[in-house]
Amino acid sequence: MRADLPPDVSLDAPPDVPAGPPSSDGRPEPHPGRRPDATTGARPHTATPAAPRAAEHPDAQGTALTPTEPPEPHAAALAEALLAAGRGYPVIPLTRNKLPAIRSPHRGRPETPPCRGQCGRLGHGVHDASTDPLTIRRMFATAPWATGYGIACGRPPHHLIGIDLDTKNGADGLTALRFLAEQHDFPIPPTVTVLTPSGGRHLWFIGPPSPPVPNSAGRLAPGIDVRGTAGYLVGPGSVTTHGRYAHAPHTPRHPAPLPSPLLDLLLAPPPSAHREPPPDVAPQHAAALIRFVRTAPDGQRNARLFWAACRAHEAGLGQELAARLTQAARDTGLSAHEAHATITSAARATPPSTPHNH
Repeated sequence: MRADLPPDVSLDAPPDVPAGPPSSDGRPEPHPGRRPDATTGARPHTATPAAPRAAEHPDAQGTALTPTEPPEPHAAALAEALLAAGRGYPVIPLTRNKLPAIRSPHRGRPETPPCRGQCGRLGHGVHDASTDPLTIRRMFATAPWATGYGIACGRPPHHLIGIDLDTKNGADGLTALRFLAEQHDFPIPPTVTVLTPSGGRHLWFIGPPSPPVPNSAGRLAPGIDVRGTAGYLVGPGSVTTHGRYAHAPHTPRHPAPLPSPLLDLLLAPPPSAHREPPPDVAPQHAAALIRFVRTAPDGQRNARLFWAACRAHEAGLGQELAARLTQAARDTGLSAHEAHATITSAARATPPSTPHNH
């Protein structure tokens, strides 16, 4: 079966946006370089040079047209955060480093147990997240250096769950998710998709009110991180040190419900590091990798082969499965030379592993 995302969802990410110099903790001072007068305590007046006007160009009828300038990042982030809150998503302001923008009021004096906002002050990270417009404006006014916003996951009414598909350090989260979908026989429904500056993507899903879905990094598969209860996603329109987050073209307006088999995988306890795997795990895993390569549609053949070869090498089955992976790739239309080159690249990109005995 096919378990692919809609073909009209683009993989292209917007260009990077340069970042301004942060302070030592990542939060720029709102008015650097201005000191109070030693006598009066008042801040000196500094003239602010007028911003240059955009050049006006006449259209075909001679009417002057002024190009629309992009909004200032802080104001744009506030506007996007208010829009998200209007759709029921609790939000907080973020720095360019994707961290909560408001400092904790308990810095240097940690609370026991940790305070999650019971003190009534701002600065408790995702626990400050709100859909109230006045509270959101207050938070952004408190952190004028904020250039983005986070959306709290696991909170009503949507109980949002974010699937973060990464493409860094040789990982391919989208291919890994497709493999899981085929292995466990569930579709990947069209849902809200946000493109990240690094070339990855966030998939938004509606989760259940309970039990809480935990946050995880790489537990499902390399390149797949999960944002659940007490986690947050960087909202579209946010500007970070690496660029801007943006909605994918033609993305749905509303998140899809999380497929039940995927929810079961997210709620399953992590495997014990000391538990011996059943003797038939390796053959089953090998068969799933071969099937995943053999069922690759056009446009995914090399990506699937590379990913499967990496997983085989990680399991210590690289040499054992090389011939079967090559034949599976040739069944999809790849040449023997292409398949061999891709498998060789996977071997170089994967750390050596102890061979699996079975």
